[in-house]
Amino acid sequence: MTPAPFAQRVTAGLEDLRPAEQRVARFFLENREETLMGAAASLAEQVGTSDATVIRTVKALGFSGMEELRRCLADEMRRNPSPADRLARTLDEVSDDLISALDLTLDIHQKSLERLRRDIQPDAFASAVAHIVAAQRVLIFGIGPSSAMARYFSVQLERFGIEASSLTQTGLLLADQLLRLKEGDLLLIFAYGRIYPELATLLDQAAKRGAVTILFSDTLGAKLRDQVDLVLAVQRGRTDLLSMHTATLALIEALLVAVAKTQPDKTLASLKLLNQLRADLSGKRMDIPAT
Repeated sequence: MTPAPFAQRVTAGLEDLRPAEQRVARFFLENREETLMGAAASLAEQVGTSDATVIRTVKALGFSGMEELRRCLADEMRRNPSPADRLARTLDEVSDDLISALDLTLDIHQKSLERLRRDIQPDAFASAVAHIVAAQRVLIFGIGPSSAMARYFSVQLERFGIEASSLTQTGLLLADQLLRLKEGDLLLIFAYGRIYPELATLLDQAAKRGAVTILFSDTLGAKLRDQVDLVLAVQRGRTDLLSMHTATLALIEALLVAVAKTQPDKTLASLKLLNQLRADLSGKRMDIPAT
């Protein structure tokens, strides 16, 4: 039997680890180059634990030692699966009985939501809500599949009476959107996998212009923690399979509910105005719930 990929082995074993070991395991996932090259003592220093804890974590995850872990990690990094590769692996896990596609997907979503409940700490969630409510304007960055999440989040915030817009362009077109960035803005960033040019430029401009930044990510938190004001860890399903966004959507909608709870009068007034505008445009009463 072919051993499970590195990310799958680490993710599958997380629940059974002690808190200190979980921090080490997540460091492995989020800092693969450092894990591949660094000694146990060096990794321990970066995580803020002992080298004995690092070695204990490695063995708890089912590796015989650092050498086997690095070999597994190197194999996965060389493969660097494309979206097509991820889909192919996903389809390999679906049997000819197509209901198994539903079973597999629901299982992945359930585990992602369970992980989200563990990873999002109350103080971090409350801080994110406070930043959204206090911001002069909220800009939400996401490209690729994350662009849909960014647009959805911004539309909902606007309906709640909060000035918001999405940044979803790539390449040179993003420059026009970055011109709007200014002090007092809150920048919500959905970014995964690697630090691509758009993300690097966005972070640089946010720092120069005094915008507050919150990162939503499954892999970049440790690497970018010093460059953003807050990190919210959110998984996109299994790292070796097709990316899935249920946990991200759940976190967005939890933030929306909390924002509405924080300022209910403003939110309800804005939604009632939306209904009135719809009625004016349609020429008839629109009995659309305000919440």
